Amino acid sequence: MNTNNNILQNEDDFKKNLTSEQYQVLRQKGTEAPFSGKLIHPDKDGFYRCAACGNALFSASAKFESGTGWPSFDDALPGAVKNIEDNSHDMSRVETVCAKCNSHLGHLFEDGPTKTGKRYCMNSVCFEDFEDSN
Repeated sequence: MNTNNNILQNEDDFKKNLTSEQYQVLRQKGTEAPFSGKLIHPDKDGFYRCAACGNALFSASAKFESGTGWPSFDDALPGAVKNIEDNSHDMSRVETVCAKCNSHLGHLFEDGPTKTGKRYCMNSVCFEDFEDSN
C-alpha cells in the first residue's frame, strides 16, 4: 500500500499518465457506461488500486455483485477513501474519492445487501489492472 500522504502528481502528470477515459472519470468526475468495465466480475484475491496514484482502495473480499453494471464493494480499506457530499446533477449523493490523490472513484450508497449496508459503486476505469495477491 502506498503510504505517501502527499498528492503524488500534478494535473499535467495526470493528463500524461492516464488514458482519456481515465482522466475524464478520475479527474473530471465523469462516469463510465454501465457494464462496460473490465473489472465487474473478477474472481481473484487481491486489491483494487487507484489508477491515478496506485493507492490500495478495496480488497477483493469486499466486492459483491450488485447488478448495477459497476464494481460494488461493501467496505473500503481503512483510510483509503474519502466520502464527500455531492449535490451535482440535482441529486443528493455521497462522492467517493481516493484519499491520496483526491481522484473521483464513484459514489457511496446506503443500500448494500451485506452487513455493512454500504454499496461503494465504483468505476472500473478508476482501478489499475487488478493486483492478484497470489
